[in-house]
Amino acid sequence: MATRRIVNSEKTILEKDDTAEEKSNISPAVPNDVIFKLLGFSAAMIIVPIGSYFATVHTVFNGNSSMAGGMAAVLANVVLISYIIVAMKEDQTESKPESKKTQ
Repeated sequence: MATRRIVNSEKTILEKDDTAEEKSNISPAVPNDVIFKLLGFSAAMIIVPIGSYFATVHTVFNGNSSMAGGMAAVLANVVLISYIIVAMKEDQTESKPESKKTQ
């Protein structure tokens, strides 16, 4: 005996082809210059302390590794503080145009 196939012309929710009225925003959430600054300061956090340690351990501090290590720690903090200052200045420059637009 043959069975009847139910032909349903309606599409289910999963099969519907809705056209997008707006184009999707595929730009990154963080601007490129922010990423490049972060990468630059990350490299500086690695290179500056290690480089200063090996550059000063025998030349400036005559083999005193504790003093050279202290100098490396100070320079790591200098890099960190400079990154914080750059980030704060960038944040302040972004907020200034918004305040002019509201007036």
